[in-house]
Amino acid sequence: MAITIKSAADIEGMRVACRLASEVLDMLTPHVRPGVTTNQLDQLAHDHIVGVQGAIPAPLNYQPPGYMPYPKSICTSVNHVVCHGVPNDEPLKNGDIVNLDITVIKDGWHGDTSRMFVVGEGSIAAKRLCSITYEAMWRGIAKVRPGARLGDIGHAIQTFAERQGFSIVREFCGHGIGLKFHEEPQVLHYGRPGTLDELVPGMCFTIEPMINLGKREIKEDRKGGKYDGWTIVTKDRSLSAQWEHTVVVTDSGHEVLTLSAGSPPPPEFITAAAPAA
Repeated sequence: MAITIKSAADIEGMRVACRLASEVLDMLTPHVRPGVTTNQLDQLAHDHIVGVQGAIPAPLNYQPPGYMPYPKSICTSVNHVVCHGVPNDEPLKNGDIVNLDITVIKDGWHGDTSRMFVVGEGSIAAKRLCSITYEAMWRGIAKVRPGARLGDIGHAIQTFAERQGFSIVREFCGHGIGLKFHEEPQVLHYGRPGTLDELVPGMCFTIEPMINLGKREIKEDRKGGKYDGWTIVTKDRSLSAQWEHTVVVTDSGHEVLTLSAGSPPPPEFITAAAPAA
């Protein structure tokens, strides 16, 4: 499948969908606290996307080849869950970490983003993992510009995270996005600089590193010997964190599309490098 290059009009449609996805996270933020269930967060998000935004929750009934339909409107990955955690009735506890992954469809365009939340008072290790993963994502974003290569993004993320003593999940990656949830290219979060596809203006994709406190190996989550078809966990049950933004390659660099009023600010190394207004 070829990489689709977005026109100016396409990118404007993506801006709207991506901003809406980020605004769902803004809305959910005050609700992420001890005692709330991920099912409750899912219902809040669903009602907001459908009733307020007039959009569609992309995960609901999403069924890629080889999978069963995803049963909820968002993904909620708690503690050692790496990705695709399915909301349930188990209350979040003080000290948990949770990734909320939101994708909305507005006028056919997909906006995809996720954030980490520390529930109540988290441990130093948990907060550090979330912080380093956030910076790793931005170190990948900082490499996005015309003429760069996808391998430059993965290399920046991998080298930074591994220098901190963490490991990179390799089985899942970022992806192109637009009128389809998942398009080409695949955006690996590890690799060698100067390799893979060259970036050109109009390419639109997610950068969403999954980084583990322990070893990088993962497995399907089987409770009572059964697999729900989606939930992936760390093999050693160590904590895992993920952040995600959708970006587009511009003529002079990149634009992060999944920003909203409540988005966490970029790391200092990003703001320090920004030109003065």
